[in-house]
Amino acid sequence: MARKEQLTALIEREGDGYVSLCPELDIASQGDTVEEARVNLIEALELFFECASAPEIERRLGGEFYVTRVEVAIG
Repeated sequence: MARKEQLTALIEREGDGYVSLCPELDIASQGDTVEEARVNLIEALELFFECASAPEIERRLGGEFYVTRVEVAIG
């Protein structure tokens, strides 16, 4: 049975479409809608895991990664 991994997906509007990024692995994709960008990112991640060597996967997943929000003064 395949191992499952929870990864982060950041999706941002860019022009007429959306860009999706998995910051843990530095893999990106895009789509015309948020959902399409999400699905395309999943496909890109699955392709990475199919093609990458075990040492490459462990190297990229080995670091700590945090997602948080910060508040800053503007002006």
